[in-house]
Amino acid sequence: MQPPTTFGSADPMGASGPGRAMRVRSASAPAPARPVNEDLVFRFGPLVGVLDGATVPDGFDTGCVHGPEWYVRHLAARIGVAEAVRPAARLTSNLAAAILAVRADHGGQCDLDHPGTPSSTVCLLRDCGDQVDYLVLCDSPLVLDTGGQVSVVTDNRLDTAMAELRETVAAVPGGGADPVTRFRHAVSVQRERMNRTHGYWVAAADPDAAFHAVTGTLPRHGPAAVRRAALLSDGASSAVEQFGLTDWAGLLDLLSTEGPGGLIDRVRAAERDHPDRLRRHKPTDDASVVFCEFE
Repeated sequence: MQPPTTFGSADPMGASGPGRAMRVRSASAPAPARPVNEDLVFRFGPLVGVLDGATVPDGFDTGCVHGPEWYVRHLAARIGVAEAVRPAARLTSNLAAAILAVRADHGGQCDLDHPGTPSSTVCLLRDCGDQVDYLVLCDSPLVLDTGGQVSVVTDNRLDTAMAELRETVAAVPGGGADPVTRFRHAVSVQRERMNRTHGYWVAAADPDAAFHAVTGTLPRHGPAAVRRAALLSDGASSAVEQFGLTDWAGLLDLLSTEGPGGLIDRVRAAERDHPDRLRRHKPTDDASVVFCEFE
């Protein structure tokens, strides 16, 4: 198993100003026995993010010579460029610019209208000094401690689409008796619903997806100020959502004491000890965490 990639820093003289540091720690690890990590964590000054590339099931075409790992790395780099050029722009605008730039990075080699074109979830948080901006697109949640109250920002449209998808697949004549047929039909229908009004939205080749993200702003000071924030891929949020190891408040406390690597270690142990709770089509998943503490 590859060791997790990590970064950690406190920036007491950054965008937050003197004495108002945002301390950042992170970890990202591929699923055990997998050669590549299709997640990515990054920090560009006051901006941090988690990307989770969509794994392509065996036997499915994407119309693209590039894979999810390539896509998340290019998207992260392009987000960084967009933020450097327009640091005061809305996160949605910079994400749209990044998606458009990655579209050009394909170099005309790929069918970017193919329903299986590489894609990624996006979870971003930006410290603006007097406020914190966030963006969540698809199923990489953001956990927040604001004024001592813990809440979760989620984009549940993929879950809704998948619930409807299961009903559709169950209604396919003969499909219910053949797991392979059922799975292939499910993937095909899910692809058809990607970046559609009555489906779900994810970063892929259409920059319009950025403007369908869940966004918001939090105060940096005062009684309702943000104190802690955790950006998670679904491989890490499974600690709560899948395995029930703790609740969201407990997850933030665990990150405070054990760090992002400690959370990923607990998820890996749960995957080994409770295989009956695995709900994905793959037995384990890449896991990534960015944890921010605001002084």
